[in-house]
Parts: sequence; structure tokens; C-alpha cells
Amino acid sequence: MIDKLAKCGDLNDEELKTLIETDSYDAELRAAADAARRAVYGVDVYIRGLIEFTNYCKNDCYYCGIRCGNKNAERYRLTPERILSCADQGYDLGFRTFVLQGGEDPYYTDDMICSVVSDIKSRHGDCAVTLSIGEKPYDSYEAYWRAGADRYLLRHETAAGDHYRKLHPDSMSLENRKRCLWDLKDIGFQVGSGFMVGSPYQTTENLIADLRFLQELQPAMIGIGPFITHKDTPFREFASGTVESTLRLVSILRLMFPYALIPATTALGTIAPDGRERGLAAGANVVMPNLSPTSVRKYYLLYDNKICMGDEAAECRRCLEARVELAGYRIMVARGDAKTPDVMKRVAV
Repeated sequence: MIDKLAKCGDLNDEELKTLIETDSYDAELRAAADAARRAVYGVDVYIRGLIEFTNYCKNDCYYCGIRCGNKNAERYRLTPERILSCADQGYDLGFRTFVLQGGEDPYYTDDMICSVVSDIKSRHGDCAVTLSIGEKPYDSYEAYWRAGADRYLLRHETAAGDHYRKLHPDSMSLENRKRCLWDLKDIGFQVGSGFMVGSPYQTTENLIADLRFLQELQPAMIGIGPFITHKDTPFREFASGTVESTLRLVSILRLMFPYALIPATTALGTIAPDGRERGLAAGANVVMPNLSPTSVRKYYLLYDNKICMGDEAAECRRCLEARVELAGYRIMVARGDAKTPDVMKRVAV
């Protein structure tokens, strides 16, 4: 099955179910995934400078620590000037992609977002700007694109309608989430999506539905991580996902999507001390250190016990580079765009 997946990039549902549920194949699966990422990306690991600029959110997703219903959350917003300062510092540290991430906060108008994006691109023209600010109308996405945004991250979280309804309030819908992703692709963004592993009520069939949806979408980036509980959510009594099952899905995704950018997420590093390094060995090729001011990082808590809350940006960058090199890979100072089969053919010629 692993050889077939590596060669064809696909399996039938029953074969996928066997791989997802069986841990005895893990070593072989990781080796195949690592070989696949090396064939396309070598040992290069791309870094994204994460700027978490607001933890206000109008949504009430049951798994999320910054949900509007969490009255214990201490809220903050960064000014445009503060966001630009984070990007300037990140540029000096070698970052060439900045990810502006926040809850769905109506305080930040489209004009404000566009202005920040435009200012970053005018200061650092060799950089990419990624937005991760949730569901918006088509016109808003188009305005961000015209302002210079290159990429947009919007995890679908689950592609199964019945599962989606168990994780979100009635005010949200899977149909609208998918509409947003297709709109972003239509406009021209490099789109990132993904899902949680081990979320409440999740079945193997749900995970297979996630993989099938990603096959339809063909995103440039696929971000997955373990579900981790937060004490101030309705799911506080549920067990977190496991590092093993998440790594298994990372490897499966690498074999299904050899050209995708796949991060070794902070959530992986939170659930296991060496989680990010193991993620790289399982086929991931992106890491996203935090450039947010240390004074606010402790308030951007989607889940409990998040790592790297007190590290200064420079310290975090040096530490991560050392850990990546120790794992047998190397940090690249570059935009780190997703490669495609056509690009690889031109390189070969």
C-alpha cells in the first residue's frame, strides 16, 4: 500500500483506512514520505514569520481558546505600526514570508488590512505576505490580493458536514468555508487548508473525507495538527489528539501531495517536545516561528500549554535553526513558494 501510494499518489478508501488506523506501518510510511519530500524539496525547510495580531474573534468554535464565548480570555490588538515593526524585525532575522494571523475581528477593516499588506510589500519587496484571518466575502479577498497578499491560509478543519456541525455553532457552515477556499483559488492566491487530527467525534471516515476534499482543492499548503484541549472551551473534557496519529497523516499527505508545503506545526511541538523535528522526518518542510511581541503571545491561546511563549524572536529563530539542523535538514532564507510538476520539469531541463 505504501509503495502504491508513493507511486500513484492515491489509494482507495479501504486502503487509506488501513494506513490511518495501523501503527505497524509507521516507520516504512515515514521513510517513504521523507524520500518523497527530498525528491522535490531536498533537505530545505522554509520558515514563515508568524504575527498573531489579534485574539478577538466573532466566532464561537467549540474547540478554540479565543472563541468569543470565552470570557476568561485576555484580549489584545496590535496596531498597524506594531505589525510592521514585527515584520521589519523578522526581515532582519532572515524571514521572507510573513503570516498575519488573527481571529475574525471586525475591528480590522479591509482598508486596514490592505494598508498593512501594502506597507510590508513596499518595505520588503522580496517577501511574501500570507493572511490567515478567516471567512470573508469575495470582494474582500480580491482587495487583499490587489494590495499584494500572496497566500491565504484557511483550514477547513473537517470536510464532513455532520462532524463540522459538532465542532461549530449554527451560525457557521462548512459550505461557506468551502466557498471561501474556492473563491481564494479563483482570485489567484496560493491557498492553504488543513484539518485537526483527533478532534472530538472524529472518525477515520471523517479523515478520509478530509483527504478527498484536499484532492479536489489541490492547495499549495496543507497544515494539520493534533487537536489539543483548552480549559475554557466546551471540549475541555475531551482527550487531545496524539503525535503518532498526526505524524501518520503528515506522511500520508506528503505521499498524496508531493509538491505541497506541509508545516511541522507548533501544535506538534506542544504535544511532544520533539514534535516538530519528528514532523520534518515524517515529510513536513515548513516551520512557523513566532514574531509576535512576547508581551501578547501568552494571550493568543487556541489551546493550552502552547510552546515558545516567552522567547524573543531572535532567540526563537536561532533555537529553531539549530533543532532543524540537528534533525538533518536546513533552514532556507527564501519566500519558499510551493513547487509544481511544471517547475520541476523546467529545473531538470
